[in-house]
Amino acid sequence: MITKTVGEHLIELLELQGVDTVFGIPGVHTIELYRGLAGSAIQHITPRHEQGAGFMADGYARVSGKPGVAFVITGPGLTNILTAMAQARQDSIPMLVISGVNARGTKGKGLGLLHELPDQQALASKVALWSKTIESAEELEPALMHAFADFKTKRGGPIHIEIPTDVMKLPAAATKHLTVPIPLPALPALAMRKAADLISGSRTPVILIGGGARHSAKLVTTLAEKIDAPVVQTTNARGVMHKHRLTVPASPSLEAVRALLAASDCVVAIGTEWGQTDFDMNNDGAFPALQHVIRIDIDASQIKPQPCEIAIAGDANVVLAALIAEVSERKPDGGAARANACRIAAKAEIGPRMRGHLDVVKIIRDTLPGSVIVGDSTQAVYAGNLYYDHDRVGGWFNSATGYGTLGYAAGAVIGAALANKKGATVCISGDGGIQFSLAELGSAVDINAPIIYVVWNNNGYQEIEASMLRVAIKPIGVTPQAPDFCGIAKAYGIASAKPHNLEEFATALKMARKSGKPFLIELGEAVAEGKPA
Repeated sequence: MITKTVGEHLIELLELQGVDTVFGIPGVHTIELYRGLAGSAIQHITPRHEQGAGFMADGYARVSGKPGVAFVITGPGLTNILTAMAQARQDSIPMLVISGVNARGTKGKGLGLLHELPDQQALASKVALWSKTIESAEELEPALMHAFADFKTKRGGPIHIEIPTDVMKLPAAATKHLTVPIPLPALPALAMRKAADLISGSRTPVILIGGGARHSAKLVTTLAEKIDAPVVQTTNARGVMHKHRLTVPASPSLEAVRALLAASDCVVAIGTEWGQTDFDMNNDGAFPALQHVIRIDIDASQIKPQPCEIAIAGDANVVLAALIAEVSERKPDGGAARANACRIAAKAEIGPRMRGHLDVVKIIRDTLPGSVIVGDSTQAVYAGNLYYDHDRVGGWFNSATGYGTLGYAAGAVIGAALANKKGATVCISGDGGIQFSLAELGSAVDINAPIIYVVWNNNGYQEIEASMLRVAIKPIGVTPQAPDFCGIAKAYGIASAKPHNLEEFATALKMARKSGKPFLIELGEAVAEGKPA
C-alpha cells in the first residue's frame, strides 16, 4: 500500500529544511506536488503570473534571510519564471524553483505534449546555478539537501529542480535525514596575513561593501572604526552604518566616490561583484585604477574578473572577525572628515532634480522608520541608488541594478511583506513598471498584506526618452497610456490616495500604515517633483 508519494515527500522534506512559504500557481502538471501541501505547515501564496512567483520568492529571501521557494508548471510556468530567476542570479538571491516536466522518456521527442519543451532542464540550467531532473524517488532527497547546503555555503542564486509527472506519483523513498557535509575551509593564512599587514600600514583606507556584506553589518562597523575607514555602500548594502560618521551611502558611479576610492592607499572590498550597474552606471568607462585592493567574497570565481592585489574567498563574517583580530587599531585621523566630504560632494553631484526625487524617498523613511522599501526602475529609485542612507540593514533593494527587469517590485514586495516582522513594507514603482505586474495587487488582497504601493506616475518611460534625446534619436514608444491607478485600486478593493503635495503624501503614508491593509498612493509628476499638483 502506498502511504506516501514523491510529491508528498517533497513537502515533508521542505518542512524539514524550515520552509514555511511557497509561491506558485498550480496546474495539471504540478497538482501531485500539492497533495501533501494542505496538511502541512507551509503556506501557499498564489501570484497572478509565474514571474510574480519568482519575484515574491526573491523579496521573501531578501527580508527573511532564507531561500525563497516557488512551484511552477511544466513549460510556460518555467519560461515565465526565468526572468525572475535571472534577477535573482544577478543579485545573488537564494531561490529554489521546483517545476514539473513531462513524463520520463518523452523529452526531446516532439510528441506534441501539453507544455512540451525540447529540453526544459537545459533551458533552466542556462539561468540557474544548477538544474537537476529527478528520475527516481531515491534522487529527491539528495538533490534537495545539495540545494540547501549550497544556499548556506555558497553565493546565492536560483537553483532548479524538476520532477517528471510520472515520478511525482511514485511511492516515496524513505526519508534518510541526509546531511550534506558543509565544509569550513581554513582561511588562506598567507593572504590573511598580507591583508592585515596592508591594512595596518595604510594611511587612507576605504572599505567598499556590496550585498554580500549585509549580514555582517556589525563586523563591518567594528573594522571601519578600528582602522578609521570610510565605508562606501553599493545599492544592496544600503542601511549598513546608517548615519554613522564613516558612512558613505553613495554609488561608486559618482565622481565624488570614485575620487575617494582613487585617493585611498588600501581598498577593502567585501561582498561586491563589482558590477557595471553599481560601478559604472553611466557606462563612461571612467572608473579609476585603485591602489592595493583586497577583495573578500564567498565565491572565489566572483573575485577573478576584477584585478586585486589580495583575494580572500570565504564567508564575510569569518574573514572580518579574523581581520579585526589582526589589524592594528588606528586613532581617528581624518576618516570621518573624508567620509563627510565625500557625502557632501556626492549629494551635490546628483543635481537638484535628483535631490528632489530623493526627498520623496526620505519622506517615506522618516514617516515610516525602519521600513522595507522595494523598488522598481523609476525616478525615485534611481536617485536613491545614487545617494541614499536607509535606516534598516537590507531594507532598501530594487531591480534597477543587476538584471534590471521592470515589473519586479509589485511581486517582490509581497514576499518581503510576508517576511517582514517589523516596520512597514513599501513598494515604489513607476507607472510603466507597475503595469508589467499590475495584477499582483490582487495577490496582496488575497493575503491582506499591509503593503503600501507608491506609484510614481510621470506618464511614460522618461528615463528612456531622455536617453534617446541625448543621442539625437526621436523618442518613440516611450509614452504608454497610464490607467487610473486609484480606480484600479478601487476595483481590487484597495483604498487609495492621490496627494496634491508632499505634505499630503506624508499624511497618506501614515493613513496607509494605520489601515493595516494594502493601500495605493499615486504621486503625479508635479507632486513627485516637489511642486503642488
